[in-house]
Amino acid sequence: MAQGNFITRFFGGIWKLIDFGRRVAHLIFLALFFSIIGAVVLATGEGPLLSVKDRSTLVLAPEGMVVEQYTTDATQRALGQLMDEELPETRMRDLLMAIDTASRDSRIDRMLIRTDYMWGIGPSQLQELKAAIGQFKDSGKAVIAYGYGMSQQQYYLAALADQVWLHPEGLVLLEGYGVYRNYYKDGLDKLAVDVHLFRVGEYKSAAEPFIRNDMSDYSREANRYWLDSLWDQYLTEVAAQRDLTPEQLARHVDEFGEDLRKAGGRASEAALAAGLVDRVGTEDELRKYLLSDGIFDADIESFRQIDAETYLAAQNNFALPQGDKVAVVVAQGAIVPGDQSQGTVGGESTARLIRRARMDDSTRALVLRVDSPGGAVLPSEQIRREIELTRASGIPVVVSMSSVAASGGYWISMSANEIWANPATITGSIGIFGLLTNFPRTLEKVGVYTDGVGTTRIAGALRSDRPMQPHIADIIQQIIEDGYERFIGKVAVAREMTPEAVDQIARGRVWSGQQARDRGLVDKLGGLNDAIASAAEIADISDYKTVYVEQQVSALEQFLLDLTARLPSFSVSRDTTIGALLRAPLPTDLELLLAQPKGQQPVGVYAYCFCTL
Repeated sequence: MAQGNFITRFFGGIWKLIDFGRRVAHLIFLALFFSIIGAVVLATGEGPLLSVKDRSTLVLAPEGMVVEQYTTDATQRALGQLMDEELPETRMRDLLMAIDTASRDSRIDRMLIRTDYMWGIGPSQLQELKAAIGQFKDSGKAVIAYGYGMSQQQYYLAALADQVWLHPEGLVLLEGYGVYRNYYKDGLDKLAVDVHLFRVGEYKSAAEPFIRNDMSDYSREANRYWLDSLWDQYLTEVAAQRDLTPEQLARHVDEFGEDLRKAGGRASEAALAAGLVDRVGTEDELRKYLLSDGIFDADIESFRQIDAETYLAAQNNFALPQGDKVAVVVAQGAIVPGDQSQGTVGGESTARLIRRARMDDSTRALVLRVDSPGGAVLPSEQIRREIELTRASGIPVVVSMSSVAASGGYWISMSANEIWANPATITGSIGIFGLLTNFPRTLEKVGVYTDGVGTTRIAGALRSDRPMQPHIADIIQQIIEDGYERFIGKVAVAREMTPEAVDQIARGRVWSGQQARDRGLVDKLGGLNDAIASAAEIADISDYKTVYVEQQVSALEQFLLDLTARLPSFSVSRDTTIGALLRAPLPTDLELLLAQPKGQQPVGVYAYCFCTL
């Protein structure tokens, strides 16, 4: 056995050495490659690629998932931009900044929204885009939208335009909102897996699929309540944009088959008849229409245009901001212990970003942008404590909730001076649970048994190959109940409520942003820009810069990003297949079942909500 372990470690060490050498060689190659290209760019004067010409059309075409923060590193993004490979992510703040800047830019005449390559976006984020595009239209500039086919999310974005075009072979598919999950109880029973769920709150249903074969009545009631709120908002907002009534739009969704039959099976004509689109036309017909009131660009043989990413790069705002700052820290993804990369909220890494902002003498206010369904309790408390310390230092903190800020996402939010959410934000789910699985009966099926001796009743009791003992279950349940009491106690102090009042709206129940405000869990309704303005007002500053405090990139990575922003693409590659959609990262119930605590605590204790759409 010892010899086998030595051999494993020996070859494992060799592999690590080879892998390290490969990575170093890769970085050296990239540095040389991009240095040569950079020299060519500077020598040939490619700067005009970033210029914005008069009477340009801003093309807003989000690609992949719309996120609050990139989840890939700078090198991957730079290579993707260089080769024009499909970008899997678009930052929400870039969309908002492009729209806001263009609304005040006399060189931008109008906006074209393309929806085809946007895989997913939250209802709350769509509401923020609605406000931004509304300001663009208020400046007197037209907005046109075009799509080959539109999902429910894509259509909301398109409906914000003055005119909506749909390809003749296209489809507008509105489904409504729903929460459907797999339930594993019988399957786990057949595998002889013992699942032990410890929770407080009858509505805390995140781990319900492991102990049931169907949705509980409590979960059904709670889910239907916030889903109805979001769907009512969708119907009301889209209908208002299309000069329809919510009832007309709801009727089309429920009777889509009949409307399709009336249109002879042609989905685009059904959308036109229902008032969802203004015109059915091909892309060349759209170009002809836009050229009739635009400027011809001989380089692309189309109307003069600039995409949002290039437009932002053309602003040349690369100088480091001086003077008073409103710092923004993004907390996106599941909350887990330790030092994590972007796209995941790390207890140590996110707390360190907040601390860095606080230690900067020019920071006058902090905005925490939260887009998280929660996660582990301990890192959530680490982050909340940093918020508390920031306020104690005299720096006001405002939370801006994005698509979801539930459970642990609410935990890290509750101690702020103010909490902002959009009406469609998913929040609440104040509750915690513990999940432990045991496999002794599974092992017995293949003739494997566990036995031994210990000095106490607890020794070895949490091994997954031993059955759960009643006294251990009692210990865990006490820990969970205490955690819940501390959770609602902290909420009560932060929100100036009694623990009893918090308990009435907690117990794991999920709310929409509108419902949360009505119940005192949220202060105001609005988007990120509203939260930033409010933070500045609380700090009593009017002349300030907004600065995102993020994990720092290396000099090489920054060089690659700056360089690729000035380079033309080598090819055009677009993938709108179902396969592309399936590549998007999606959380699953099984990730929770398979997750194992690593030295942080004996059993996984979570403040997590499976409540995203």
